[in-house]
Amino acid sequence: MSETTNTPSPSLPGGTWTLGDLTVNRFGYGAMQLAGPGVMGMPADHDGALAVLREAAALGVTHIDTSGAYGPRVTNQLIREALHPYAASLHIVTKVGAVRDKQGGWPPARRPEDLRRAVHENLEDLGVDALDVVNLRLGDAQGPRPGSLAEPFETLVELQQEGLIRHLGVSNTTAEQVAEAQAIAPIVCVQNMYNLAYRQDDELIDDLAAKGIAYVPFFPLGGFTPLQSAALTAVSARLDATPMSVALAWLLQRSPNILLIPGTSSVAHLRENVTGAGLSLSQEELAELDKIGR
Repeated sequence: MSETTNTPSPSLPGGTWTLGDLTVNRFGYGAMQLAGPGVMGMPADHDGALAVLREAAALGVTHIDTSGAYGPRVTNQLIREALHPYAASLHIVTKVGAVRDKQGGWPPARRPEDLRRAVHENLEDLGVDALDVVNLRLGDAQGPRPGSLAEPFETLVELQQEGLIRHLGVSNTTAEQVAEAQAIAPIVCVQNMYNLAYRQDDELIDDLAAKGIAYVPFFPLGGFTPLQSAALTAVSARLDATPMSVALAWLLQRSPNILLIPGTSSVAHLRENVTGAGLSLSQEELAELDKIGR
């Protein structure tokens, strides 16, 4: 995204993946937690937020996930302040299709004029001429909802044809909507909720892997029952690791097309996540963990 020629670092766990013609390290960073409480407003520790972004880049992170709805517009502005001009190896993936209301809700905003406004705001706040990847966020705060994505997705295709977007993806989506998007234009990623306990997308992940499309899970520890948490804790204790470390390592080993975007507002926690994701799980441990979501 700039004149520099850095290439993805091989030191992060998981190796690399390609989003269209963009190569990223599979261990990335999600910027949502950098905004204020409830993902609204500026962070209490502005300098600390910038430090996290700069440390992520220093560690070799080449995939940062963000959205104009975070803040709103706060995380994009922080990313620009911390990292612009961007290294050529750094690729920023954003989302459109939802906004924030005064109550902190996430109402949909998928009319053509909403999407065009959101793309131009992302361009302005990130300080770029074209966005590397734009995900169309579907569904609502409770999860995916059935229905056609044709009209909003075709609007993003038009913006891509205008040169404002390089690659497209979908988020918070059903498998049927993924197929519908693919019938309209190529996509490079799908971003849905998925973790050890929440395995609804197992078949979709394998299908996407066969097609060379990335799957980007959010909430890597969300949706656990106490019983499942106990099982994860037991495995973590035997490995002398944190549950988050085991959960992230399991995701990296689940499928080569899974890209991680764990978020944090702490430099120390960011480093812990990098170390944790590099944990090597044995076949026996993988089998034991696999039972949690079955």
